[in-house]
Formats: sequence, C-alpha cells, structure tokens
Amino acid sequence: MALTDVFKLLGGLGLFLYGMTIMSDSLRLVAGDNMRNVLEKTTKNRFLGVIMGMVVTFLIQSSSATTVMTVSFVSAGLMNLSQALGVIMGANIGTTITAQIIAFNLGSYAPIIVFVGAAIALFAKNKTVKNSGLIILGFGMLFVGISMMSDAVYPLRDSEVFRKIITELKNPIIAILVGLVFSVIIQSSSASVGITQAFAAAGLIELHVAIYLIMGMAIGTCITPIIASLTASRDGKRTAFMSLFFNVVRVVIFAAVVGIFQEPVISFFEKLSPGDVSRQIANSHMISSIVAVIIELPLSALIVKLSYVVIPVTPEEKNKVEKKLIYLTKGVELSPSIAITQAKRETCRMGEIARDNLALALDSFFKKDDKPTEVVFDTEKTINYLNHEITACLVTFRALELSRKDLNTLGMMFRVVSDIERIGDHAENIAEYTVLENVKSANISDIAMGEIKEIAEASLKVVDLALSVYRDESHDLLDKVSELEEHVDDLHEKFTDNHVARLMQDRCDPLGGVVFTDILTDLERISDHAINIAYSIVEEKPHVLKVYS
Repeated sequence: MALTDVFKLLGGLGLFLYGMTIMSDSLRLVAGDNMRNVLEKTTKNRFLGVIMGMVVTFLIQSSSATTVMTVSFVSAGLMNLSQALGVIMGANIGTTITAQIIAFNLGSYAPIIVFVGAAIALFAKNKTVKNSGLIILGFGMLFVGISMMSDAVYPLRDSEVFRKIITELKNPIIAILVGLVFSVIIQSSSASVGITQAFAAAGLIELHVAIYLIMGMAIGTCITPIIASLTASRDGKRTAFMSLFFNVVRVVIFAAVVGIFQEPVISFFEKLSPGDVSRQIANSHMISSIVAVIIELPLSALIVKLSYVVIPVTPEEKNKVEKKLIYLTKGVELSPSIAITQAKRETCRMGEIARDNLALALDSFFKKDDKPTEVVFDTEKTINYLNHEITACLVTFRALELSRKDLNTLGMMFRVVSDIERIGDHAENIAEYTVLENVKSANISDIAMGEIKEIAEASLKVVDLALSVYRDESHDLLDKVSELEEHVDDLHEKFTDNHVARLMQDRCDPLGGVVFTDILTDLERISDHAINIAYSIVEEKPHVLKVYS
C-alpha cells in the first residue's frame, strides 16, 4: 500500500466522518427541539418508545445521541426506566438504517449530490432550506468518503501482512473485540459500520468477519452514554447500563447463532442481496437488532429489575428529594402552551412530594419513631423552595401572550401551589408532634390514637384523590372528593366531642390532649387544602373553597 493510498484512505475517512457530522447536525437543526418534545411526550409505553427511538435515531443519525438524550430525560424525571428501555431498543434499530443508506452504490453520483447540497447551503436565505442543503451536502460527502476509502484499500488485497491480520479476525472473539475498540475510537457505530462496508466492498473482509465486527461495534457505541451517565442520577446510570446490557445480550445471541449455524446464516444474507456484500452487512445489522428487540422487549421488566440489582437504591436515594425544578427552568423562554404544560407537571410533582412527606410524617408519628422526622423537615425545605421557584416562574409567564383559558389556568396554579405548600406545613407540624411526644413523654390513649389513625387515613385518601383529579382533570371524581372531605369534617367534629368527654371524665393526659386536638386540626385543614386543589380544575366552582393562612 503506497503512501498516497494511505493519504487517500485518511482523506476518505475524514470526508465520511465529517459528512455524517454535517448531516446529523443539520437534521437536528431542521427537526429543532421538537425532537426532544416528541420523544418526551410519545413514550408513554415501551412499544411506542421503540418506534420513537427508531424514528429519532434515524433523523439525528446517532443512536448514541438518542441514548444520551434518554439518560438526561431519566435523570430529569421526564421518563421512567421502562420507557427509556423501549427508546434504547428503538435507537438500536434506527441506527441500522444508516447502513442501509450507505449500501446504495451512489459513489458515481456523489459529486453531483455534493454540488447540489453546497449550492443550496450557500445561496438559500431560509434557514430550514439552508440546513436541508447541508443535509444533502453531508449525504454526498459521506458517499465520496466511502468511494475514496474503497479505492484506497483495494491494493491491500495483495498485502501479505494484511492477509495475516484478516486471518486473525476470523476468530469471532478477536473480531468482536476489534470492532468494539474501533467503535470506541470512532465514537459512532454508524460510521464504524460504514467503514466496514467499504472494506467488504473492496473484497478485504468476508461477510462473517464483517458480522462479528459490527457486533463489537454495537457494544462499543455504548461508551458514549456510559460516559454521559457518570454525572447523571443513579437512574441515569441504570439507563446506560440497560443500553449496554441490551447490546451485550444481542451480541451473545447473534454470535452464538452465527457460530453454530454459520453456513446457513451467511447463505441467508447472501440470498437476500446476491452479489452486494455492503447490503448483506446492512441486512445482518438490521435483522440482528430487530430480533434482539423481539426477544428482549417482553423481558423489559426483568431488565429494569436487573439494573436495580447492579446499581442498588441507596437509603439517601430512597428518601432524598432533589431541591430543584425539573420541568421548569428560570430564564428560559417557552411557548405559551409548553409553559403551561411544564408548570402543570411541576406543580403535580410538588404535590406528590408533599403527599409522600405527609405519609412519612404520619408513619413516624404512629410508630413513635422520630428518626424519619429529619427527612420530613428536610423535604419541607424542598417544598418551600419549589413553592418559591414555581411561583416566580408563573409570574414571568404572565408576560406571555396567553389565551383566556391559559390565563385562568395560570391563576389556578398560583392557588394550587399555595395549597400544596400548606399541606407540607401541616405535615411538618405532625413531625413536630412526634418529636414532642417522644421528648416530653406525651401520653395519648389507645382510643385517641385509633381516632387519629382513622382521620389520618381519610385525609390521606382525600389528598391522593385530589392530586389525581388535578393531574388528570377528572371532573367525574369531584363529587367523590367532596364526600371524602365531608367525611373528614365529620370525623373531626366527632373525635373533638369524644376528646371533650374524656377531659370531663379526667381520662386524658393534658399534653397528650394538646397533641391530639392539634393533629386533628392539622388533618382537617389538610383535607380542606386538598379539596381546593381538586376544585381548581373547575372555572365556575360550585364548591365553597376554604382558605387558611
């Protein structure tokens, strides 16, 4: 291989990689942030997640980018692990489409494609049209690079040294490892597979060797999301692990099938595309991905569980609530519809945090264990922080061009955030009673404790149902919320009368009596704030809302 051939190979590789980069970046610009929004909103189940992962990866031309995006979504709480796994699987199918495109023998047409793309990119005024020109330009450069690499490596067929290297690659394990290392270096499985196709087209490697190489490349491309997950949450790390696990299982299954049934498998791919080794490689890449998804998708729940085994939940992770906005970002301009949607999601998150904190406070009270109260107090600080930050964001949204409906929704959110914050305050009060009872030995009778448990369970039900009504706008459940809230009011009145009777009979500890009446009041107020939240979805409210400072 002459020095000029080496230069030609490197130049072709450079054009190929740069062409792919231009095409990928321009596709993202044409798609805009909509791709992130679409990915976030259309992954409600794993099956749809597979489809969206495939589509997004095809559009942005990078499974690594899709997986990294998924890691960030999971870390931000926008997607759960099950949804993320579906996207990851789809991304592995989507990236194989690039190999199918490369398999088209467009080398002779590449120069004119480059010319057309460059002309559009240089002379177009519209940004979308200009970016579309860059997509065409990158597409053409990709094939120019492929053609240059194929011509440059052609003389290697007569090289004795290269033949020895290829002989070593006939060992499946070595070939997989070489593919893995090469993909890690290139940082793109699509580019790595494309280069493999170029080598195969030049007659330098056989089909079964190429298959083992792309298996290793599938694992190697996982390095990017793994690196990205180092600074992510533990769920983000679990997402990266699932990506690696999926590809390792895919490789193990396919390598075993090819190793055991090499001749019929190779014959199958050759018959699919006779005389076109590049297409044969692309087909093997795509089919192995599809088969892996078919096998592993039904096992999604087990894979998610395995991720928790590999990366266990820490006590801190279990109890810690991140003190930050997830769905809203201060200072970031949003369209009116997105702003309202994200604010709704943030208030729902705040509501769930307050609800869980209430449940923890009640549990610690009934168990007379003041250790969890530290978590309650810490979480209450987070709730106060969210109250302040969400309110600040809502104030800025007033400057947006909102419809009357959105303005009403915005006003409603101010009230909802306030009610949620007050529920958090009452949960903190209950935690303080727990400390008080332990420190000062307040004595609450079993009868009184049973009454507290009954009203506590009812109040918690009101909160759960109210948050559900607010989140889903379930108007048909409003009457049920009202019934439950009235039941809490009745219990409060009944148990207060019982308490007075016990006092008159001198059957009540003074300090215990104070704690009893205070906690009854807190629980009744909690249900009042909860029903305010539920009825916030109704513009003309038939219910008389109760407001407490």
